[in-house]
Amino acid sequence: MLRAFLLNDCIEVGCDEAGRGCLAGPVVAAAVILPADFENSLLNDSKLLSEKTRLFLEPIIKESAISFGIGVVSEREIEEINILNASILAMHRAIEKLKLVPEHIIVDGNRFKPYNDIPYQCVIKGDSKYFSIAAASVLAKNYRDELMQELHLDFPHYAWDKNRGYPTKVHRNAISIHGPNKHHRMTFNLLGGTNQLDMFS
Repeated sequence: MLRAFLLNDCIEVGCDEAGRGCLAGPVVAAAVILPADFENSLLNDSKLLSEKTRLFLEPIIKESAISFGIGVVSEREIEEINILNASILAMHRAIEKLKLVPEHIIVDGNRFKPYNDIPYQCVIKGDSKYFSIAAASVLAKNYRDELMQELHLDFPHYAWDKNRGYPTKVHRNAISIHGPNKHHRMTFNLLGGTNQLDMFS
């Protein structure tokens, strides 16, 4: 069973992102504040959950949360500030959407930047240790998957309904045939080589 909080005597928010390793689409983050008595035996790191389970958990998380927020950073912003800074910016934007100001932030991973001087702690594999980070990972993943599903309707040959923009063989093969579009991150290694910027310029 995951733990409720890192610190028990304050308003603590958990943050996580989805889409950092994708070749296309935005990076999305969520921030979730859960009540002290929240428990759910199904909730875990979104990467360990089936899509069916993630979708089942989403309304439970939203109805149980004291507050939650979603932050999105576009493909073009990713290219301007790099994916690490974009992931952190997405988490900042998610925290901005909260209805109350947290007193402590816990973040999945090992990198973060201060947000409004609120104390924070990075937690390696935090999405498999704390309910709030796991909840954020589920909300971020579901939100981004839905975005990619919508983009798939306009660009079906990339199979974003299945790969969600990640660098699968099918996705990369489609890029090699059709070229990238406006949703691809041109600073990323689209084809698995290093010359895509020249090839598609």
